[in-house]
Amino acid sequence: MKAETLKKSILQYAMQGKLVAQDPNDEPASKLLKRIKAEKEQLIKDGKIKKEKPLPPITEDEISFELPKGWICERLGSILEIARGGSPRPIQDYLTNSPDGLNWIKIGDSDKGGKYINSSKEKITKEGLHKTRYVKKGDFLLSNSMSFGRPYILNIDGCIHDGWLVLSNIEKSFNKDFLYYLLSSYYIYQQFCGSVSGAVVKNLNTDKVLNAVVCIPPLAEQERIVEKLEQILPLVEEYSKNEEILSEMNKKLPKQIRQSILQYAVQGKLVPQNPNDEPASEFLKRIKAEKEQLIKDGKIKKEKPLPPITEDEIPYELPIGWSVARLNEIVNFENGDRSSNYPTEDEYVASGIPFWGAKDIINNKLQVNPGLRFINKSKFDELRSGKLKDKDFICLLRGSVGKWAEFTIDNEWTTGFINAQMVIIRLLDLVLSNWFKIYLNSPLFIEQVSKVTTGSAVAQMSAKDLSNFIILIPPLAEQQRIVTKVEELMQIVDELE
Repeated sequence: MKAETLKKSILQYAMQGKLVAQDPNDEPASKLLKRIKAEKEQLIKDGKIKKEKPLPPITEDEISFELPKGWICERLGSILEIARGGSPRPIQDYLTNSPDGLNWIKIGDSDKGGKYINSSKEKITKEGLHKTRYVKKGDFLLSNSMSFGRPYILNIDGCIHDGWLVLSNIEKSFNKDFLYYLLSSYYIYQQFCGSVSGAVVKNLNTDKVLNAVVCIPPLAEQERIVEKLEQILPLVEEYSKNEEILSEMNKKLPKQIRQSILQYAVQGKLVPQNPNDEPASEFLKRIKAEKEQLIKDGKIKKEKPLPPITEDEIPYELPIGWSVARLNEIVNFENGDRSSNYPTEDEYVASGIPFWGAKDIINNKLQVNPGLRFINKSKFDELRSGKLKDKDFICLLRGSVGKWAEFTIDNEWTTGFINAQMVIIRLLDLVLSNWFKIYLNSPLFIEQVSKVTTGSAVAQMSAKDLSNFIILIPPLAEQQRIVTKVEELMQIVDELE
């Protein structure tokens, strides 16, 4: 059970007389209310308070549970004085910094989930008093808009605006703490919900609060209920904190499990090795030969040789048949166009070839976002670099450094171009695609990105740094087994989530 549901249930039991035992020696609430009504009639007779419009009698349908012995049901307005606040306008003309000013109590002076209002941030002049309502320490305030019906006990005197209702003359009929719990209960909240109005901002109707039905225990039983609630509710609060911790753990757990799966994958611990698999070193020899031929044919440029990989750079013990390489040994990098051919603002068109940006990378795919810009084919043909081909990967070098996406041709897009804040990673052999995606999501890649990222205001890394990254490569047959196992495990995690 959720902590909030548990708290509602406990308060509901309390307000139905099911939390503590009744004591036949308690003075019944009916006698107490007779004295209160007699005193009220005398005050009316003496002209000290005004006679109010009679409230309708309570019907059987309004009492939803069997009344415990010694309890009585009354309308709230027949026991307490209930009134709406008021505001002098324009309020700016009445605000003051004078120590003699009157506390101007606003919703913002309450704490979320708090019980008391202990201070106010603003004060008003005494001249504004005749246009507002004065309230005293010990009075109850009910918020009558926004989070309507939320009760607070005043620990200060002051004035209230029309966003509050004040409940006064409490002491004779209610234990204050009991009334607080009563007004906080779902039993009362349901009645208030039936009385709110307003399409956007919900407002609590004063007449409906006056007419709210409350079931009142003897004062002695009210005290026992409060004592019991103050034993139980701190435990519920502790339960709520633990629930929040557990909820947060549950949110993080799937991500942690996914990272663990990927970590095992790139370490060669997810599936067993097979000594009959062709070693990855043979595959790398073929890629090297392919790259040399591409350079010879003038299709890619010859790069400056990278330093050999040292033992310290290899993060894990290599499983049987695995090899290690730098990224530029298995891919070709292509930067976004930085030349004068790059399109200017007036060269973008309503449709055509898309210019993919960082905001279009969602879940490692390129997805159309509002504001996607386009150029026509003639402008695209002028670009010297940054043109996407099927199965290309793109990686951010600035901003969300290391964020990546795979570009695949679909029915709508056959190409596109990127800016200089990205780099195209083009595999020399597409058979590596699925393994490469596992690598890009793995802690191994993420840690390397973190090590080379610079910039205090805007994070960035260079394509040269990226080309130096280490990648561990299993035999091709094992790659397929790992990919299959990762997909199987990720499906289970998705279902758990």
